Amino acid sequence: MLQMLIKRKKGRTHNEDRNLALLLATTAGILNAMALGAFGIFPSHMSGNTSQISSEVTNSDLSDLSFLAAIILAFVVGSMASRMLVISGVRNNIRTIFSIILLLEGIALAIMSLFEKFYYSHANNREVIVFLGFLMGLHNSTSTQLSNGRVRSTHITGTLTDAGIALGSLLCVSLRRDPSRDLKAHSNQLFTHLVTIVSFLGGGICGLLLFKIFGFNSMIAMGVFLTLVAVLSITATVYQVRRRGLSTC
Repeated sequence: MLQMLIKRKKGRTHNEDRNLALLLATTAGILNAMALGAFGIFPSHMSGNTSQISSEVTNSDLSDLSFLAAIILAFVVGSMASRMLVISGVRNNIRTIFSIILLLEGIALAIMSLFEKFYYSHANNREVIVFLGFLMGLHNSTSTQLSNGRVRSTHITGTLTDAGIALGSLLCVSLRRDPSRDLKAHSNQLFTHLVTIVSFLGGGICGLLLFKIFGFNSMIAMGVFLTLVAVLSITATVYQVRRRGLSTC
């Protein structure tokens, strides 16, 4: 299962993408809901944040306007950082680059959560939310690149659209006299999107409950979990490469 974080030369299977969705979409949903419980805002809800900007413009509230713009910019920068790291990793033949990005995200999340646990203050809430926006951009971009766009861990609007397209294609193919292989292909794609959606929703429910019970300890645990998964993936990959006598990654 840890191999889902490694992008190999051969094509990815739908099972690998579904496992990826179970991991990254669930953790994205958990973190998104925890942020709502802690700060009262979704750091990955870019559609809502962008729409709200228009309302702040009409209200002439420059403080809230700049805050929303900062969240959106942070999300974009996080996505950009993930892309640049992936390009660098591919050029240098680092097969574990996606796991390394997840490792960095987990460590950053754990450190931020530790800080909030001991020094939580309304005065620095906005800075923390912007940083969470960056992490969510990193998270979503990583899953999108790894799955070739089939798994967008935080972008549920896009995933629902993709699911609708897959369902429409599936229905059209089903009406043919000879659906052949297209039926299975569209069914697999639809199932992958549904797993992503359910994972994010389930993660959101768990995230709110966990934060209500454990507070920032739950966010620390999430950072530790992501770090542990990344370390295990890197370790397993390096072990397999060395056992096969290939050059180390």
